Formats: sequence, structure tokens, C-alpha cells
Amino acid sequence: MERVPVLSPNGKPLMPTKPSRARRWLKEGKAKIVHNDLNVFCIQLLVEPSGDEQQPIALGLDPGKKFTGIGVQSAKFTLFMAHLILPFSDVTKKMSGRLILRRARRGRRINRKIAFYKRAHHQKRFDNRKQNKLPPSIRANKEMELRVAKELVRLFPVTRITYEYVKAKGDKGFSPVMVGQKVMLQWLEKIAPTSVQEGWQTSILRQQLRLSKDKKNKEKQSPETHAHDGVALAASNFMRFLEFHTANTRGHRWVGEVIITSAPFRVIARPNLFRRQLHFENPVKDVPGNRKRKGGTVTPFGLRSGDLVKAEKAGKVYIGWVGGYTQTAKTKNVSVYDHSWHRLGQFSPSKVQLIKRSTRLCVAS
Repeated sequence: MERVPVLSPNGKPLMPTKPSRARRWLKEGKAKIVHNDLNVFCIQLLVEPSGDEQQPIALGLDPGKKFTGIGVQSAKFTLFMAHLILPFSDVTKKMSGRLILRRARRGRRINRKIAFYKRAHHQKRFDNRKQNKLPPSIRANKEMELRVAKELVRLFPVTRITYEYVKAKGDKGFSPVMVGQKVMLQWLEKIAPTSVQEGWQTSILRQQLRLSKDKKNKEKQSPETHAHDGVALAASNFMRFLEFHTANTRGHRWVGEVIITSAPFRVIARPNLFRRQLHFENPVKDVPGNRKRKGGTVTPFGLRSGDLVKAEKAGKVYIGWVGGYTQTAKTKNVSVYDHSWHRLGQFSPSKVQLIKRSTRLCVAS
């Protein structure tokens, strides 16, 4: 049975409760519903709790290049599962486009008819060859994982975070997943005690817990692809594969017990927003010298990119996120996208109703 997160009157996370008890507290006026960025049903007590004893609750993070699995687990209940769609590909594409445009601008600025030493080359302002910075695509991945972890720590009294540490095997190349691991662990340490575990250990425990694993299609938005690994990482805080010796035998055995239950599952992505630019890269063909507007987050219809809205067209209702707009002499439309940032359609502004302002997260059940 699923559990409902509970907050104290001052906002401190308490042990989750049964849905029936949460409904009773709401009916008796002892609690109220509070909203959060992960769209998890949560209540906050309006009276002082009878006790604040807490049991260990662990958060498991299984990082990847394009997808990350997250699980929150106690000894007796699975509390939350998530499948994160990371912005790696989107950020890489934007940075590549920026690189091409910057090189083109440099080429146009240089006068090649004069001597090389007289040309207006852009001089270096600092040594950009020795940096300790994270690449933008990796930083975007890690910051999104950290953002979701912080939201979960606000909902559940997490006592430990377990992070899967990736190591290169043999002569295989360096993986983007390995970049920024140490920085990520430093960030996680600031919100809860953090430990690491290797992938083969996660695999063994996942099989022991009889959690299925889909290795054929990693893009599939289901618990079997990545979230179950997050649950196994969290469950490692309650079970150990320890060595034993007796007079006649020796080997390894599982010590401890954890119960896997049903839990809320969320698919979380980041809206694919574009920075405001004055125009597209290329002029419009039919109107020489004129360039279309591009990017930005504000629309002239009272909506912002990333806002959760309800839109209607031809008698059918859609729920999605604002991703852009069109405003010409003939057409006024708002573009609405799903959580995977595939466009659901273009709608008249009068048929688009705001549900929730942008949180920079797109969350779907």
C-alpha cells in the first residue's frame, strides 16, 4: 500500500502515513493539502504531532547519460520512484549550434587582405585550456538530479543517500556518466549523508529483490528501465551480502530484510526552453532583411514558457506545458507540449487556461 508524505506544522518532513489516516486528518481539520514540484500528494499537519520518532529512509540515485533512476525506500515500504529524462542531448545540440555561429562571426570580422599580424583576431582573455569546470551538458544533468533529490528530502525524512559510482572497465572509453561524479557527491553530502555503490552490487541486489530490469529499451518510461535500480540502491541500506564461515561451510548470504511495495511513479523532464534571441540565424526569404523572433519565456497572452496549462481544441482537452507562441497579423497561437517535449498542438490563447506556473520541471505520472 502506498504511503502519503507528512509535514509538521513548521514544514519538517515526518514519517509517511496511510492514505486512510491522511483522509481522516483532512476531514477532521487536522491537516491540509500542500503542493510540491513533484506532484506527489502530500499533507501538512495543522496541530502538533503526537511523536516525531523516525525510521531510516534511504534515497537511491542511479545516474545515466540520458536517463536517471530514483527510488525512496524504507525497511517496510517503497515510498517513491522516478524516471528522469536528462537534458544532455538538448544542451549538447544548443552548444554545438552556438559554436558554429560564433566561428562564422569570427570569420566575417577578420580582414584577410591585410597581413596576418595586423588582423583583428580575438585575443585570449584567459587560459581556457586548463579548466576545472563541468561541461554544460554534464552540469545540466547533475543539477537536475540534485534538484529532484532536494525536493524528495523536503517530502521524506531521508537519513541516507546511496549513489551508484561508475568505473571504467578494462580498455573501454571514458563515459560521460563518470564526469562530475565527485562534484555530485559533494553536493549530495550537503543535504544528507551519502554513500556509493558500484553497478555490479546494484545488479545482484536487484535480482535478490526480484525487481525486473528492461535492458532492451532504455528510453521506455517505466519503473523497469531505471527506477528499479534506484530502489535497489536505496534498499542496500537495509540488506547486506556478507561472507560467513562455519565449521564445515563458507560462502555469502543476505543479512537484513526489506519489503518492496507499490509506490507513486513519476516521469520528470526539464522544459526545452531557448534563450531569447532577436532573430533566427537566417533571414526570411519572402521578406528581405526581416528576421523572425526566436526564444524567450514570456508570451503576450499572460503565459510563460514552462507553465502547466489546460488547452482545448475541437472538443478535446489537453494538459501540457507552454513551449512558445505565434503572433502575426493573421495568427495568434500558443504551442503546448507534453512532458517529453513533443508538441501536442497549437491552440488559440482564449482556449488555454493556466493551471500552474512554471517550476522548470515537467512531471507526468
